[in-house]
Amino acid sequence: MKGTLRREPVAAVLGLLGLLVSLVVTIRSGDVPPLRDQATFAAVAAFALAIVLGEWFHLAAPGFRGGAPIAMAAAFGLALTTEMPAGEELPYGPAFVLSVTAASMALGATVRVVAGRETSIVETTGRFVAILVATLVYRVAVLGQNPATPVPDEIPEPWQHALLLLGICMLALVTDALFTSVMRVLSAAVSLRRTFVEEFRSSFALSMAVAVTGVLIALAAPPLGVAALPLFLMPLVLTLFAFRRYVSIRATYLQSIRTLSRLTDAAGYTPAGHSERVAALSVRVGRELGLSERELLDLEYAALLHDIGQVALVEPIPGGATVLAAPADQRRIEADTVAIVRETGVFEGVAKILEHQTTPYRQVRELGEEIPMTSRIVKVVNAYEDLTAGARSTRARDAAVERIYLGLGYEYDPRVVDALLKSIGNAAETG
Repeated sequence: MKGTLRREPVAAVLGLLGLLVSLVVTIRSGDVPPLRDQATFAAVAAFALAIVLGEWFHLAAPGFRGGAPIAMAAAFGLALTTEMPAGEELPYGPAFVLSVTAASMALGATVRVVAGRETSIVETTGRFVAILVATLVYRVAVLGQNPATPVPDEIPEPWQHALLLLGICMLALVTDALFTSVMRVLSAAVSLRRTFVEEFRSSFALSMAVAVTGVLIALAAPPLGVAALPLFLMPLVLTLFAFRRYVSIRATYLQSIRTLSRLTDAAGYTPAGHSERVAALSVRVGRELGLSERELLDLEYAALLHDIGQVALVEPIPGGATVLAAPADQRRIEADTVAIVRETGVFEGVAKILEHQTTPYRQVRELGEEIPMTSRIVKVVNAYEDLTAGARSTRARDAAVERIYLGLGYEYDPRVVDALLKSIGNAAETG
């Protein structure tokens, strides 16, 4: 998509710039520990390996913000750890920490790309920005450490130290969410404040676990050494496997919904594949409009089930095109659809979307009625699919768009229609 193409190069340039600047500062300042120091080498190698592996074992699922909790926790540990057993100080400064972190994250992301795994440069760069903030705040602002200089001896009380480190990690994670939000705003005309709140809310629980793990690694390194790294990363590893199990269950769940959505196709009420086409295009339009992952998941479910109420009709609508039906018939199908969805007891969010899928957009302008953006998307995309009847020719597309334009601002939200046109254009270019 063009929105993604606009923001990914920006993040890639920022990430590459961060890597190069870190390496240059490290080399010019001499902030490179001696390789003959086996304890230091083992610690750096362990942290670097954990970051690379953490980037490989990426965490992502529909409705959730992607992340690499193992990599982030290990990187926080590297940034906040200044001492090993027997009071031995780690002989490197902030520049070296950032160089190791950037190189490890870049290596992990590159391996994922080579292996054909889905990789977000925005998310990877956001993680590096978080570590940059944590390193500068703790090592430079708090400790006053410069490249290639030892850590000052003034260390606060243990409980104060722990709270300080936790606060720094949370500040860094907020910065990560803010960076990701700004990148999303670059790709869609959405509110930065709303996007940031959604980003932070969707990742808050996992962010807390990552921050606490990073702090525990740093606090446990003086008595335990490198052993603190696998010891405190293990809960995150188990969480990762549990989350992947959850993702597998959700995939099965979505497949069940897809099967249910085909009921109208099998009964001859709608053309074959209509609901799946509406769902796929609705998600693309939603991404153009900057919807969050959780909103996109509910949107996909709603689009798949938007016509299920047609099974209550005595006589099918010709071609299943509800956009050509009388308004009263559209509302009756909508009511039956909502009733069926609510019978499941687990789709309340989806039901709220479907409650307004036939509501004209003019009621937003003239009456101030609250109609979810997701409902407006389903209405526009369903109209487009009904009018094209699944055809992908230029003639069919232009005729459908012309018909939708007749109801622009009255039946259909102009913003959604613009996003639809962009999505169709992008699909035509890539197809």
